[in-house]
Amino acid sequence: MHALIVISHPNTDSLTHALAAEVARGIADAGGEHTVEFADLAAEGFNPSFNAQDHAYIEGKAELPTDVAAEIERIERANAVILVYPVYWWSFPALLKGWIDRVFTYRWAYGDGGADEPVGQLERFRFHLIGNGASSIRTYARRGYWGAMRTQIDQGIFDYCGAKVVTSEILSTSEPGFPESHLETARKIGRGIFV
Repeated sequence: MHALIVISHPNTDSLTHALAAEVARGIADAGGEHTVEFADLAAEGFNPSFNAQDHAYIEGKAELPTDVAAEIERIERANAVILVYPVYWWSFPALLKGWIDRVFTYRWAYGDGGADEPVGQLERFRFHLIGNGASSIRTYARRGYWGAMRTQIDQGIFDYCGAKVVTSEILSTSEPGFPESHLETARKIGRGIFV
């Protein structure tokens, strides 16, 4: 089985990168002949800006941009896709949101079912979402951020496209045991990816 771990953070010494590495370690610890591929969006210079060619593709007037096609190929090779990211303003960082805007495109991620009913086309994919943020989990719950994020991200993006979100975690730097407990959580998620 093959896992694609998508990382969205410009600093390779970040908690985001450490969590991604622990997910990969957990996958390896689980045994089997599993492989892991990292998509480090910042290091690779992925352009998150939805542009005229992206729009023309949706309208059927242009080919799929080559950088988007390459990302789709990476996802297609994977049996599981893990997104690891810092929480910025109660959502994805712009780089990861732009990756989704461009890569989860019409005719690949979703189609037109008629009567304004979209048809999700990613039902064969399993996604794992691991965000890390500075506010406490109590703050996320008290202010409704966690519910809003799940509605926006888990349902508004992945469910819309028919994909299954297996894991949806926010790891707060203000919680007890940080950072060791978070690294262990990431390893545990990795160990369970292909169970």
